[in-house]
Amino acid sequence: MMKQQQEYLNEITEIRSLMERSSRFLSLSGLSGVMAGVYALLGAAFAYWTIYQNDYQLVYRRVDLGETNTINLLILDALLVLTLSLLTGLFLTHRKAKKAGASLWDKQARQLLINLMIPLFTGGILSLILLQRGYVGIIAPLTLIFYGLALVNVSKYTFTDVRQLGLIEIALGLISCVYIGYGLLFWAIGFGILHIAYGLLMYVKYEKGKQ
Repeated sequence: MMKQQQEYLNEITEIRSLMERSSRFLSLSGLSGVMAGVYALLGAAFAYWTIYQNDYQLVYRRVDLGETNTINLLILDALLVLTLSLLTGLFLTHRKAKKAGASLWDKQARQLLINLMIPLFTGGILSLILLQRGYVGIIAPLTLIFYGLALVNVSKYTFTDVRQLGLIEIALGLISCVYIGYGLLFWAIGFGILHIAYGLLMYVKYEKGKQ
């Protein structure tokens, strides 16, 4: 009798696991998070050099980015980091999905993308408006907060670890609102170090043993 109950429980667990896998996009590559973090750190280093040049002291900053060339360089820097992160993520995720025999562009992937882009697009438009108005200091905190909201929003369509990362990004963005002068440092931590840490965690947890 006990054996039959155990088999019944095992079957229920397996069914639940299959249902969860069918409703979630599980082809995200942890290595793509690592690479996105590396690109973000390089982008932050370039932004730091562009803004402060030879001043290497990490003190409270009040910087006037009135020069159009400086702002354009920072925008191009951010777009380059975003483009490299997306292309690398797409390549590594496609490779992982191909190895697993899964489809890269299925219903779950579409749901994930839609729910990711709504907060990101909103935060991006708001950041551009604030940049045009000259509120430069609040942009880094806002990008962290909206990115965190986007991760929390898509966590129900992929690995639950993404929700934890999103909550940390939101908290980091709120703290950054208090220390406006350190926005670039918080940005590097949120998009750089945390991405690398969580990317490695997800790679070890979900991918390493299956290769």
